[in-house]
Amino acid sequence: MKRRDFLRMVGGVTAAGGLGLERLLADFKADDDIVGRVAGLPRRVLGRTQQQISIVGFPGLGLIRVDQEGANKAVREAFDRGVNYYDVAPAYGNDGECEIKLGPALRQLDRSKVFLGCKTKARDKEGARTELERSLKRLQTDHFDLYQLHHLVTVDEVKRAFGPGGAFETFLAARDEGKVKWFGFSAHSTKAALAALEAYAFDTVMFPISFADYYLRDFGRAVIDAAAKRGSAVIAIKPLSMGAWPKDVPRTRSWWYRTTETPEEVSLALRFSLSLRGVITGIPPSYLDLLDMSIAAAKSYKPATVAEKDELRVLAEKCEALFLREDQRGDTAGVPSACPYPDHLV
Repeated sequence: MKRRDFLRMVGGVTAAGGLGLERLLADFKADDDIVGRVAGLPRRVLGRTQQQISIVGFPGLGLIRVDQEGANKAVREAFDRGVNYYDVAPAYGNDGECEIKLGPALRQLDRSKVFLGCKTKARDKEGARTELERSLKRLQTDHFDLYQLHHLVTVDEVKRAFGPGGAFETFLAARDEGKVKWFGFSAHSTKAALAALEAYAFDTVMFPISFADYYLRDFGRAVIDAAAKRGSAVIAIKPLSMGAWPKDVPRTRSWWYRTTETPEEVSLALRFSLSLRGVITGIPPSYLDLLDMSIAAAKSYKPATVAEKDELRVLAEKCEALFLREDQRGDTAGVPSACPYPDHLV
């Protein structure tokens, strides 16, 4: 779809006053905070880590669709195009398939020039240690730059991770051992993300940030605000999402949510997410063609304009919300008032 047709589809530009111009502008960066470019791809500073990372990260889950040779090629080409942030998890693919493929692929690269993030779904100390050591072995590295609690949905999960014998005890020990540099988490519900940020000043917060859910129900706004107060950098996941699949829309991909598809749409959606305050980088959906389009779009990155933001707000009205079920799940109580790990442990 050509950009002019895309804009025609959403009904053209409406007045920014629909959201209130002051509020609309307050959501977005005052400048693009780009600190440099490698192979034309912009980089930003990832919060308190002070690491300069590409504004598009490599989606390790995308390796489920290629063999080892294809994985080697995809990883190398992304690096040559300026990507230095690689994201993966043991839950990606059958029996750790994506970690197993990414490890040899990363051996082609200078490890000192790669920012590698991994995760654990374990909430207990022993389980997290098992996953950490296995992931290090599969990825053929002696450390992770970023290690994260993966896929937090309920407040109870946060309590277990921070309770006696919880996963965070492994995080702290692994940092002392030099196996982990910085801590983060990914969450699919607002309440879990806010509980995690209340429990600890994480270095990064990985959260779904897309124009569709942001405009449909402010999904992401509270997390971005809380992250800013904690000094935590935000990593956008699902930045190309157009929400859940409407029943009357033919599926263009066998995927659980709908994405933008053309270079023009990808550019507009990606620039929206990257323009939001606190958002440093984005991980495209797990398709290598969407990664290619995202890298191309990011190389000509400029902050989304007020008119473009309003165009996307209108388009969002034609989308369906994602993560509603996750946001409604679990305990709504806060984390324990006596959190076992104070802020100075960052």
